[in-house]
Amino acid sequence: MSKVRIHAFVSGRVQGVNFRYHTRNVAQKLGLTGWVRNLPDGRVEVIAEGKEEDIDKLIKFLRRGPFLARVDNLDIKKEGYTGKFSGFGIRY
Repeated sequence: MSKVRIHAFVSGRVQGVNFRYHTRNVAQKLGLTGWVRNLPDGRVEVIAEGKEEDIDKLIKFLRRGPFLARVDNLDIKKEGYTGKFSGFGIRY
């Protein structure tokens, strides 16, 4: 299976509901690398790299988010895999 990279922007009620924490946990369990962060405009930004099937599982999570979240829109761009991350973390 090929390795891929996504750059995603999630909007809705996605800040203040542990979205970053849950995204990090899901990504780490899937063995993905990259990061997640809140943006000043209320969205959450995610860059993730890994096996295509695992990225698809992360996208499935991003479409619904954790229990208290409400995802109104998910904008995903596929980019070239870089392999530059050593783990998956939360950026501030």
